[in-house]
Amino acid sequence: MTKVTLKVPVEIVGKGKLGEVVLMISFDQQCPTARLCNVVFMPAWFSPVAYKTSSGHVQLDNCNFEGCQLHIRGPGTCQTRFCSFSQGSSAHFLGVAISLVDSCEFSGGDSASITVEGPPVSERNWACKHLAALAKSLTTPTSNGSTADAANQDSRDTVGGVSPGDTPIGGGTVIEDGSMDTSNESSDGDEEQRGDNVKDVDYALPYDQHGLAHLSEPRPPDWASVPALLGLSAELQRDAEARELAGSVQGCLLHRCLLRDGKGGVHLYNHAQARLEANMFRGLNYAVRCIQNAKLVMLRNEVSGCRASGVFLRLSAQGLIAQNNIHSNGEAGLDIRKGANPIILCNRIHSGLRSGIVVLGNGKGSIRSNQIYGNREAGVYILFNGNPVVSGNHIFQGLAAGIAVNENGRGLITENVIRQNQWGGADIRRGGDPVLRNNFICHGYSDGVVVGERGRGLIEGNHIYGNRGCGVWVMSSSLPQLIGNYITHNRMYGLAVFCRKDPESGGGEGGQENFHEEGEMLAWESDMDSEDERFSSRRPITVALVENNCMSRNGAVGVYVKSSEALNVVGNMVSNNRAAGMSIIQSTQLTRLVGNCVHGNGRTGVTVDRECRVELRGNGIYGNSCHGICFRGDGQIVENDVVGNSGVGIRVMESADVKVVRNRVQCLRGCGISVRQQVRGAVQENLVYQGNPANSKPPINSDPQNQDCIVLSNTLLTHRPNTPWALENPPPRPLGNNPPSAAPSTNPTHLAISMTSRITATVESGCHNNGSIFCSIL
Repeated sequence: MTKVTLKVPVEIVGKGKLGEVVLMISFDQQCPTARLCNVVFMPAWFSPVAYKTSSGHVQLDNCNFEGCQLHIRGPGTCQTRFCSFSQGSSAHFLGVAISLVDSCEFSGGDSASITVEGPPVSERNWACKHLAALAKSLTTPTSNGSTADAANQDSRDTVGGVSPGDTPIGGGTVIEDGSMDTSNESSDGDEEQRGDNVKDVDYALPYDQHGLAHLSEPRPPDWASVPALLGLSAELQRDAEARELAGSVQGCLLHRCLLRDGKGGVHLYNHAQARLEANMFRGLNYAVRCIQNAKLVMLRNEVSGCRASGVFLRLSAQGLIAQNNIHSNGEAGLDIRKGANPIILCNRIHSGLRSGIVVLGNGKGSIRSNQIYGNREAGVYILFNGNPVVSGNHIFQGLAAGIAVNENGRGLITENVIRQNQWGGADIRRGGDPVLRNNFICHGYSDGVVVGERGRGLIEGNHIYGNRGCGVWVMSSSLPQLIGNYITHNRMYGLAVFCRKDPESGGGEGGQENFHEEGEMLAWESDMDSEDERFSSRRPITVALVENNCMSRNGAVGVYVKSSEALNVVGNMVSNNRAAGMSIIQSTQLTRLVGNCVHGNGRTGVTVDRECRVELRGNGIYGNSCHGICFRGDGQIVENDVVGNSGVGIRVMESADVKVVRNRVQCLRGCGISVRQQVRGAVQENLVYQGNPANSKPPINSDPQNQDCIVLSNTLLTHRPNTPWALENPPPRPLGNNPPSAAPSTNPTHLAISMTSRITATVESGCHNNGSIFCSIL
């Protein structure tokens, strides 16, 4: 029980079986080289450090450390093979250029089993060159090995086994009954007529060449276009930084070791570097902690059963984490915060008791080509100014949201396959402001995308289909931008905008992760001082925007609005939905429906309920199974094309206060425009195209008891054989990129014009226009 200083090279080999030779000595190696084999180290009474060196090289083979420590300080080096560290034993590496720990076992520690501190020193001892060569021989070439191939195949098999037919829309349940186009809307004298022999097709105006014709038939889900998981070789080929990290061996190399049943696995800090390859971490508080500008390369490890997070990175840590199997941990599989910026490639992160990956507190990272599945909370959870790139992952079968972005989280989320999650595929709320682009969000057991209270974000170019709830669910207090998405084949609404309070966050149980660090509360205010602007260069908005989307073949209404905030719905294709195309049930602020094509829906094209403020301008409303427009609210219907619908073209009724101006309307079997009950406003300068000649209904039908609506200067255009019969000057609306109001309708010169009748109405002094009360049906 003493201290021994080694000043000359020495080899100490224990005789007999391991355990028969016990050294209760504190060694201080000052010679160039030493080797110890088949001995047991126990701490001397005066120091827990059993062996240390700060300049030479030591090789330890088949030794046991029991309740003591190994210290290596650069430029000293170490090679440790087939050793056991138990009863709280640990290894400490300070500023080492390179050291190897191979096929060792660490257990029962009350602190980190391996600690690596400080940057590698520039000075090198004689062994560094040989250790570097040995380390290169131990590391596995980074290729599409069996692990990656198996992962890709598993994912392909699961994804390929799901098709739109697996999520039928027939049994969908509508959240609220408010579509308004119920049977009583066609139960009076305005409805279509049947029974004659004149063919409607001979008189129907063509409208196929409208400005959104390219969206008329939504592309069905094409599995060839679903992004497949890339293998590690493919990822490294396109990422020079990751490729350089994968080939680097500096600091401590931990290879094929078992770390179990203790407090911590590996702790790196203060610019330290380490490479962890093919190790097993299980039953620890945490497997790996990398902080304070440390750099980690972590390849093909298994991390399971940790009581807290599996891998924890913060304070500007960085590195490469690839092809690991991270599962069944008590907190997040990966926890990234406070400026940490790792590259996370081709891992399996699954079966966690909380989230798969958490990025928060200004954490960043590039998260690519991972399988993230079967976690109890969000597959990827971004909050508190977390701002990662999440790309090309398959995130599936989670028990909460696929990706949740809350509490001012951000991020660039692209080209992921997010499927079969219990909650929203993507869930954005409470200041979350991500870019969600070109993802496949499908076959979820709830909604495709949820934008909850105070959610923001750019949601662009995604395929959102086959979900059992809505395609996109938006709370009216949020400000998202939905641009260029395909929202199809969802069981309920395509897009639903609600003003009621939304349920708890999609992150998981109780709406929050446990973001303590081993039970210690962190001060988040310090994490939010700075803000990364990498992905914020997009146009600011003050009104939620829904633009250039295709909302088709959903099980209920295409666009359902029950909102207390303003909303702009611009340039969308809303077609072939089972119920109405658009239903505005509540709109206390102005909802603008501009330049949309509403086509072929199962009920009315556009319905607007009482006391709603709505502007319809420049839309094409074609071929819906009931009325074109049924309007009970306040607002304007200006310069729309309403053609080929089965009921009335434009039906204003009850207490509506509306201007119906410069629209082009054709109803083959019913009224073109119907003004019912106590409607206030004006119906003027509309072009009403002749329908089927056998139709006995008037082109414009005004309730004779209505005293408050001006009906004047409307024109009837009749069909003349052998002359063009089309919507022209301008062509069918919507007009594509042209402003909807740029080209008001003009009378086609080649059509027959004749005076046929006059319709008069009494005008009260408070009406909108004191001009003449005259409707020309020409």
